[in-house]
Amino acid sequence: MLRWIVLCLLLIAAPVRAELSIEITGAGEHQTPLSLVRFAGDPLIAQSLLEVIGNDLSRTGLFKLVDPAGKLPHRVAEVRVAEWAGVETLLLGTIQEMDGEQLAVRFSLFDVVRNAELMAQVVTAKRTHLRAISHRIADRVYERLTGSPGVFGTRIVYVNRDQGSYRLVVADSDGYGEQSLLTSKEPIMSPAWSPDGKQIAYVSFERQRAMVYVQALDSAQRRLIADFPGSNSAPVWSPDGKQLALVLTRDGSSNLYLTELRGRGVRQLTQGYAIDTEPVFSIDGQSLLFTSDRGGNPQIYRLSLKDERIQRLTFESGSAFSPRPSPDGRGFVFSLYKEGVFYVAVQDFESGQAQILTAGGWEKKPSFAPNGKMILFATEVMGRGILATVSSDGRVKQKMVAQRGDIREPMWGPYLK
Repeated sequence: MLRWIVLCLLLIAAPVRAELSIEITGAGEHQTPLSLVRFAGDPLIAQSLLEVIGNDLSRTGLFKLVDPAGKLPHRVAEVRVAEWAGVETLLLGTIQEMDGEQLAVRFSLFDVVRNAELMAQVVTAKRTHLRAISHRIADRVYERLTGSPGVFGTRIVYVNRDQGSYRLVVADSDGYGEQSLLTSKEPIMSPAWSPDGKQIAYVSFERQRAMVYVQALDSAQRRLIADFPGSNSAPVWSPDGKQLALVLTRDGSSNLYLTELRGRGVRQLTQGYAIDTEPVFSIDGQSLLFTSDRGGNPQIYRLSLKDERIQRLTFESGSAFSPRPSPDGRGFVFSLYKEGVFYVAVQDFESGQAQILTAGGWEKKPSFAPNGKMILFATEVMGRGILATVSSDGRVKQKMVAQRGDIREPMWGPYLK
């Protein structure tokens, strides 16, 4: 099934407008027929609210949105079950404006088949945060119907290169609400989220060589973390947020190091003339996955932080890059290069079995959503970098095309703490 969703909303809530077209292909094994009934209250606010909720749920491939065909129950007591043949679930509610600044959105999720209310909640926030309210409602609907937490209220980070400038951008998980953290004429690379979602580590060439910075999202305050001789690159946070793993070439070779965020000391983890790069911590923080060509062509390895023993994990006929562990710790996603094409693939730690999830192209830098159900990565359309996602089972795919710029180096952020 192929659906085009053009997300051109009224943007009551978004501080920055981002024109996107989202192409969704595929669907889950079972799609729940769901009808979003227009909420009572200001019609423009209600329209924007349900457009965002509908787009969020549609992108998962798990829901079939059914037109309510003019029926307008706003409370469970007003629902006539006989009128909703072919629909399993209804979302209905009311919007109340308070003092011109605040909105109180009351919503209910109703099971038509069982004639039972599944959930009734109230979300209150400023009118300017309407998109955040919408994402929060979509998250709760998703969790109630699937049993897994939603990720619509999470954020992503990426680098956008446009007309000779580089921007470090944070946005909503659907690509809207862009916030530029840094603009530079020199390259910006390898953005990485802190575990609490409040800081970004990244590489900047603003001083004519690669150095690692950490920047706070709320204050934009940043500090230089690594400026050792040579190249300082590929930072990634430890699960407790106290350390960064990174790649330094200060001794002439590309090796892995650990550095404490509160100090300047570093611990060297690998040695030799191989190119060791792209480290990432395991979910338990006890080991690092990384890319190395120590066996000839690039493959994925695991290094124990306890004894520094190294184990090779991938044995692909091509090359394997950019590992990221799944949130449940059972496997990892990576970029696989074979016969001139990049694919997104996943591999199970226990069995060692790998599965290719995408059709192939320029598909790089994959990372899991915090619930493990979707994978974000960079790809190309007509030579221009765009964002894309694929479900962890490979069934549902989407491409998010912005009007301007060349998008690279994406990473899905954590749940906010």
